[in-house]
Amino acid sequence: MVYASTAQQPNTGAEQPASAPAQKSNSGKKKTSTSGTAQKTDAGKTQKSSPAAASGGTAQEAGLESVLAQMDAASGTFRSAEADLTQEDYEKVVDDHHTENGKIYFRRTSKGLQMAMDFMNSPDSKYVLLTDNKIRLYQTRIDQITEYAIGKNRSDVESMFALGFGGRGHDLLKSFDVKLAGAVMIDGVKVSKLELTPKTEGLRRYFSRIELWVDPLKDVSRQQQFWQPSGDYHLAHYSNIKSNQKIPDDVFKLKTTSHTKTVTP
Repeated sequence: MVYASTAQQPNTGAEQPASAPAQKSNSGKKKTSTSGTAQKTDAGKTQKSSPAAASGGTAQEAGLESVLAQMDAASGTFRSAEADLTQEDYEKVVDDHHTENGKIYFRRTSKGLQMAMDFMNSPDSKYVLLTDNKIRLYQTRIDQITEYAIGKNRSDVESMFALGFGGRGHDLLKSFDVKLAGAVMIDGVKVSKLELTPKTEGLRRYFSRIELWVDPLKDVSRQQQFWQPSGDYHLAHYSNIKSNQKIPDDVFKLKTTSHTKTVTP
């Protein structure tokens, strides 16, 4: 709305001088003069509206640059984060919403990112780990670990799991086209909404776009929404976020039994 009102102001100013030359042209009985003046006025109006459009684009670019720079600065001191997690998965074909609650943990080490999601108290009872270049899903009901090696896709996988948690803001530009979509309040915290469009074919296979609500001063996400080409989405909401507190090592270890089996798809 700010951009629209700014762009309209030059048109209003340009119409005032246009009427005076038109009256002079009628008294001089030269229609060509009136036509010429009108053309100049139209050109003038076009020229005057361009700076407004440019300033609107420049302001948005400056706003995005500020958010990314704040994330860059905060990432330098980011070591860990933990939060309560509520996630919703929507399947458009059957109009089904599935929601579950748990905990999520992030820790950055010299070996890279570690992530754990604890849904042990949910009906599905599962635990997800991202460590040692592997994603491991432990389903306690069937006492089974499904293990995925991420290998050369590590950067894509980490960028998906840890969006807005300790990563440099400008690093987003490597994998996404990024647009600033304004600022909103979530849980009493002012956050910046970023719209991300994947650049890599690997990411585009799974997500057409991603919306990220991030607190740039702390470099933590408050909410994320991943949209699939089919119209399905995954929505994650983070609350009670604790940054840079020590997380026990056993959080990043699976608590299995002697009968647990491991499968690799």
